[in-house]
Amino acid sequence: MKLTRTIGSLGACVFLASCAIGPEYHSPEPATAPKWLAPLPHGGNPAALVDWWKQFDDPLVAELIAVAESDSPTLDLALARVKQSRAAVTAARSTLFPAIGLSASRIRSGGHPVAYEQTISRGGFDASWELDLFGGNRRGGEASEARLQGAQAAWHDARISLAAEIGLEYAGLRSCQARLEDADNELASRRATEKLTMTMVNAGLAAPADGALAQASAAEGAMRLLAQRVECDIGIKALVALTGLDEPQLRSRLAPNHGRLPLPATLAISEVPARVVSARPDIVVSERNLAAASAEIGVAEAARYPRLTLLGMIGRQRQSVDGASGSGGIWSFGPTLDLPIFDAGRRAADADAARARYDEALATYKGRVRNAVREVEEALVRLGTANERENASRRAAENFDAVFRAAEQRWQVGIGSQLDLEETRRLAIAARSQHRLVQYSNVAAWIGLYRAAGGDWTPENAAELKP
Repeated sequence: MKLTRTIGSLGACVFLASCAIGPEYHSPEPATAPKWLAPLPHGGNPAALVDWWKQFDDPLVAELIAVAESDSPTLDLALARVKQSRAAVTAARSTLFPAIGLSASRIRSGGHPVAYEQTISRGGFDASWELDLFGGNRRGGEASEARLQGAQAAWHDARISLAAEIGLEYAGLRSCQARLEDADNELASRRATEKLTMTMVNAGLAAPADGALAQASAAEGAMRLLAQRVECDIGIKALVALTGLDEPQLRSRLAPNHGRLPLPATLAISEVPARVVSARPDIVVSERNLAAASAEIGVAEAARYPRLTLLGMIGRQRQSVDGASGSGGIWSFGPTLDLPIFDAGRRAADADAARARYDEALATYKGRVRNAVREVEEALVRLGTANERENASRRAAENFDAVFRAAEQRWQVGIGSQLDLEETRRLAIAARSQHRLVQYSNVAAWIGLYRAAGGDWTPENAAELKP
């Protein structure tokens, strides 16, 4: 009868331990439109997101990204957080199993006139096991696992952001170098105009104000050239910080293709917004934080209920009293029940706070989804007229070049003036520089779409981290 009651009690404990209080988590469906409102880019051969950087027509883009990934403080920080999360998962899972330890002690006492001198030596194994009656420890393990998955996705998000930032900085530097050449040519034209105008002023063929205007124009051109040079130098400094390369080494690698803008392949984007949003690691981070917050409600709720812990010890003890000694095996076993009775509402407040944190995480998740849709839509809008804007700016540059060539021919045969020639030269240079800016903005839009679409992250490679 006694054995039957014991077995029944253990069965009840196991049954209770199989139940976990708190809400069962279900991943929310992203609230997105059935299709993109902005038209998807088309033309050419659309490339997949995976290894997209290698499909630039300049291999240095992928090389710089690889160098940056090998030594990036941002990625190192994200990886450290992954390691912390893995350790937290191990610690959380350990609460589901018994804890066993080895202890030993030796105590001597005596010296009192009416007390015997004695020595007690004891050694053995101690064990404790908290029965997870209400699933608080399991909910804690679920929360830790969700945060680990979020940390892994955050590493991928940092990697994608790093690649996009390097791509933007590199394209910006090449565009800056091209516009630096334009600024140099424009300054040469302004100085030629200044020289010719001052000759005419000195000969009495032009007013002194014309000379002052020409000098001011040349000074303005010099200022623009210096500002453009500073912008390019800042771009190099940015790449040094992102890649970790020494500046002389980076400048050496940048020397070829000076002023040549890298062109990417077009991207293949799914027409279903929810599919694209689910492929963004930052959304996964937010969703995993939401799952962890849900599990932590169960942890807080379980803390309001009794806790049952089994304690046991087995070992040997030797005792010596006034010269007489004896030894033998010792053991102990029994349950410990912790029953919350009164805490002035602290545990209930902890549960309410956990629910509020879940609501906060849910609001954050919804906001991230909306922002992700917005970023993709904006990138699509920018790309929607990319070809038209580039074609228009190219036609403008070509037509201004044609005007300049006609002015140059008139000047060579003595029909046109050099002042008119230099004026049309500067118009052609300005149009060409504007065309290069449009080209850069288009490349930046493709990089923005890559980033907005989640880069080359997929749920299948979520746990793949580089050493």
